[in-house]
Amino acid sequence: MPTVKSWFSSNQEHVTSNSLSAEELEPIVPLIDQYHLADQIRLSAPTSNQYPELPRGCEVTSLSMLLQYHDKDVDKMNLAKQVPKDTTPYSENDGEVSFGNPNKGFVGSMYNLSKPGYGVYHEPIAKLTAQYVSKERVHDFSGGSFFQILEQLNEKRPVWVITNTLYKKLPEEYFETWNTAQGQQSITMKEHSVLVTGYDSQSIYFNDPLSGQKKKAPISDFREAWVQMGKQAISIK
Repeated sequence: MPTVKSWFSSNQEHVTSNSLSAEELEPIVPLIDQYHLADQIRLSAPTSNQYPELPRGCEVTSLSMLLQYHDKDVDKMNLAKQVPKDTTPYSENDGEVSFGNPNKGFVGSMYNLSKPGYGVYHEPIAKLTAQYVSKERVHDFSGGSFFQILEQLNEKRPVWVITNTLYKKLPEEYFETWNTAQGQQSITMKEHSVLVTGYDSQSIYFNDPLSGQKKKAPISDFREAWVQMGKQAISIK
């Protein structure tokens, strides 16, 4: 039976974004042991369903689960009101879409699927989190390694992430480009957020606001989806 350490021994993403030969990787692999990763972790965090009130509210619903795990009395509806917004209106000209930037705030309608809308990324979510815990406790390690997610779980800290609704890498045809005030933004309507709560040698476990249920996905597929969506991750210290 493989262990999470053996999985990382065959996976180079946690070491560097560049490709390494087997000879180069060999002396680095033993460093994994220094982190004392458990072979499996399952944390118990509250579950919450974004529906029916927030059909585009996966990010704030996942955040509500994270905050409730840390004993904060908060619900998804308050977070939906408080999350920063990018109020840039939707427009289309000669097939080119102009809309808000999810790096700046929630884009469009969170409440009504008949209106244009999208979602929100890690920076506005980190700012919102800091309204409930001290700024020093907000651990936004977006852009880091998937290995860091496992480290946080070993510290008994669930992790808010951005992924997609298929929990695996998407084909390019699922993406489109919008114009925003800050420049072009590649987006997919499959964008999704979940709260990661555990792992074993084969699976990542998470609370999914789409269903309000605990789910799992193959660890390699989940990692590739997370990388494709910008390596966005937040925990609370």
